[in-house]
Amino acid sequence: MVLAGIRVLDVGSYVAGPAAATMMGDFGAEVIKIEPPDGDPYRNLHRLPGSPVGDRDYYWVLDSRNKKSLVLDLKRPEARDALERLVRSADVFLTNMPLDVRARLGIRWADLEPLNARLVYASLTAYGESGPEANKTGFDATAWWARTGLMDNVRSGPDAPPARSIPGMGDHATAMALFGAVMMALYQRERTGKGGMVSTSLMAAGLWSNAMYVQAHLCGAAVRQRPPREQALNALGNMYRCGDDRWFILAALSEERQWPGLVRAFERPDLAEDARFATLEARRKHVHGLVAELDQIFARRPWAEWRERLDAEGITFGGIAKLEDLAGDRQMLETGALTLLSDPDAGAALTVNSPVFYEGVAKVAPGRAPRIGEHTDDVLRTCGYGEAEIEALRRAGVVAGPQVARGRVGE
Repeated sequence: MVLAGIRVLDVGSYVAGPAAATMMGDFGAEVIKIEPPDGDPYRNLHRLPGSPVGDRDYYWVLDSRNKKSLVLDLKRPEARDALERLVRSADVFLTNMPLDVRARLGIRWADLEPLNARLVYASLTAYGESGPEANKTGFDATAWWARTGLMDNVRSGPDAPPARSIPGMGDHATAMALFGAVMMALYQRERTGKGGMVSTSLMAAGLWSNAMYVQAHLCGAAVRQRPPREQALNALGNMYRCGDDRWFILAALSEERQWPGLVRAFERPDLAEDARFATLEARRKHVHGLVAELDQIFARRPWAEWRERLDAEGITFGGIAKLEDLAGDRQMLETGALTLLSDPDAGAALTVNSPVFYEGVAKVAPGRAPRIGEHTDDVLRTCGYGEAEIEALRRAGVVAGPQVARGRVGE
């Protein structure tokens, strides 16, 4: 395993920071999730109104697989010794706690650097480490999606309301940035022997996701709201509905080369002779008429048939999948994008893999996410604590195991 022997302290909550630690665990790192006595609030996110209805903690299953859970109440002064021992033993300290909270808990980079010169400190914030909004809290819906223009730009038409994001859409993208930053710092440590602090923010990652439109605007280009589908500016880069009510997106950007193949797929040689569509310039001039023609054409056959016909002609397109399509998606399964999950409590045989692969290197098989405090005693023993010391910390309410955390095992 690439990251075998690397110890990661996941001192975060919810998604973007901890998901980066999940990726490290996928490549063999030991990830210790430090939770408060009531557990990471992320454990309850699936209970929020509007979340998919189910009897399993599906979000926790995804982002906490293979981690170890240590309940340590960082608000208590008695926890400081345990925290410092953990930091001395760690390679990576990852947190997305608000900056003012870090100051109160004494877990800023400046607080921890003196304890371990090789430590990589990974910081995730909503809006960055400095500036007037450094202490402002945020989620991906607010800092990644809304703040950066993505929400405004992704509309079904100029008069439609801004589109809402779905849970974790920006968090998992931001986790990729933090994961990459940590890998860079570990590489630098191999060269110099010293750790360092790396960071990213939801806002910065969202801006990067919207970078093409943002850069266009910065360069003085006029960025207009996209028109409704029926008024698309390019008929061959548009969405269409098939005869069985399935949608797909056509992306024939090499239009001059791919137009003859499309005409063959349509079995409509008359389109090639139609003066309105015979040339690229004509198709641009009569684009709305071509969209209307294609609407009628695609409505005559089911999606499976159009997929076969378009593939045969080498046309670039993509089916607009529904969630129920994904578990049987052969391409996702054979490439490992979806992978087997070994967790009898999850209610699922598959999980979503992290999207980074290393040729010839196997990932850790996704296993069960931890119960609250499940590994408290084991982790403390690795830091030199004896049984009597652990019991004293437990009696003081500083640490907890699964039998006492929140009163119920596994919650």
